[in-house]
Amino acid sequence: MPSPLPAAAGLGFKPEHFAAIHQTRPALGFFEVHAENYMGDGGRPHAQLAALRADYALSLHGVGLSIGGADPLDRDHLARLRRLADRYEPESFSEHLAWSSHGGEFLNDLLPLPYTDETLALVCAHIDEVQSALGRRMLLENPSTYLVFAQSTWAETDFLREIARRTGCGLLLDVNNVFVACTNRREDPRAWLADFPLHLVGEIHLGGHDAETLPTGPLLIDAHGSPVADPVWTLFTEVLDRTGPLPVLIEWDNDVPEFATLLSEARAAQSFIDRSRHALAS
Repeated sequence: MPSPLPAAAGLGFKPEHFAAIHQTRPALGFFEVHAENYMGDGGRPHAQLAALRADYALSLHGVGLSIGGADPLDRDHLARLRRLADRYEPESFSEHLAWSSHGGEFLNDLLPLPYTDETLALVCAHIDEVQSALGRRMLLENPSTYLVFAQSTWAETDFLREIARRTGCGLLLDVNNVFVACTNRREDPRAWLADFPLHLVGEIHLGGHDAETLPTGPLLIDAHGSPVADPVWTLFTEVLDRTGPLPVLIEWDNDVPEFATLLSEARAAQSFIDRSRHALAS
């Protein structure tokens, strides 16, 4: 699936890095922001984002729609999201296969879903509503998970493939989430990726994770507060060997370091993208 984002490395924008970005104008493919951080009407957040948008492609990444929630989607939230998308015309919008609100209460987490026919119908209806409200195609991100629901009747890869088939949405492949979830579920991440519809991927995410050792084995936490781990880099390069160059985001949302550290991670990702491009050309 060709992406409107450039097939290059990008970074999640952090306001504390604005001065460094503005002064150095680094060679990056795009910046990504969490949509919910820009739903006010003005002020410094929008001044910075407008300046950034003038120089770079932009990806909006939602964290609050609760695509998998049992409740109806929040129409006010959707309206604010539409205004934001109309204001900045981002090259991409994405959200998560998760739920984060219930009964009017908003939870500071992206929570997992059972993969059943009922859940499938609900998620597809919500994605149809989002794409209709925004007037644009969205990407759906695979989750990091820590358990398996006994009532699930779909494999995760088949569930995502069927969502895309029914709704026409694209997919956002978070390679760190694949590694975290498969490790926690005692599954093989390569087997997961072998069954995943890579032709539907419009963007890749890479990030760091934390690790603990339990009596039952390793537990990985999708923490977004450290460099990309070596096994995730390895999986990422294997994905590019199959897909060719794609837009790739470095996520680092907690314990955010200096901009130079993030730029170094993005340059590492870019080196693999360049290698993939050269392999295709040769």
